[in-house]
Amino acid sequence: MSRLEEIVRTVFGPGSAIPHRVRLPGGASRETWALNVAAADGTRHELVLRLDSPGAALEAGATLAAEAVLMRTAFQAGVPVPRIVSSGESHILMTRVPGETIPRKILRDDAYATARPRLAAQCGQALADIHRMPLSCVPAETGPETDPLRRWRDVLDRLGEPHPVFELALRRLAATRPRPGRRTVVHGDFRNGNLIVGPEGIRAVLDWELAHAGDPLEDLGWLCVKAWRFGSPLPVGGFGEYDDLVHAYERAGGDPVDRDALRWWETFGVLKWGVICVMQTMRHLRGGARSVELAAIGRRVCENEWDLLGMLRDRAENPLP
Repeated sequence: MSRLEEIVRTVFGPGSAIPHRVRLPGGASRETWALNVAAADGTRHELVLRLDSPGAALEAGATLAAEAVLMRTAFQAGVPVPRIVSSGESHILMTRVPGETIPRKILRDDAYATARPRLAAQCGQALADIHRMPLSCVPAETGPETDPLRRWRDVLDRLGEPHPVFELALRRLAATRPRPGRRTVVHGDFRNGNLIVGPEGIRAVLDWELAHAGDPLEDLGWLCVKAWRFGSPLPVGGFGEYDDLVHAYERAGGDPVDRDALRWWETFGVLKWGVICVMQTMRHLRGGARSVELAAIGRRVCENEWDLLGMLRDRAENPLP
């Protein structure tokens, strides 16, 4: 009996079957499966199963058990997430939410033309709900909150690669650091690509493994990073304006947003993504994981350096009101 069948039969009864299954792409340390389940009681269910791959080292982040706690807490807080059917130390079985996650389609296809003008405000609402979640749901394995600039400076130093633009950005960000906001749950990867979208807008927020305690503006700034606009001129996820996001966030109960602090976190996000691109490329070049995809990500490093230079110039010349 496969692991998939064992989990399904434990949840839905010994006579349950999986008439259709397909492994979804993405993830080296975890498997994701779309399952159609015929339960022992005659009911049918469309589900998604995430599994820890045997023998694979998990990337930094929450375990699946901790992720399940986060998602259940998010559901109770009103955040749109898939409903968890079952979870354990090495699996999460959840409802399959129909919709689109591919940013290119969300930003360009006619099917989402009505949704696009609503998405930035819906993101503001969802983030306000996330930032109200109790800090007790943050997984202990994420460790104590650390200085994010120090963390990414250390990562860059360990890579042993000279990147003067990143060094400049680290120094400028350290010199202009805003006063820290209230400490909240931070999703950690809230962006276009981790949202399930339907014609009416956001249906679910995905990928909770990087959740941690921190400054809530980290989430808003990350959503605005240029990489997640996918060629669109609109600054919030490629689908909206800053005002759409900020006004909705504040109306939904989020703390008042300092626009210059938001811009600081957006700049930090571009720096962080640039360093991550270097990390991914080094995994390929140094033999950790030979991959054309990882090698191609290295081409994005100079793109982030160019974006950072423009943002540092703009912050110096035109701070946001």
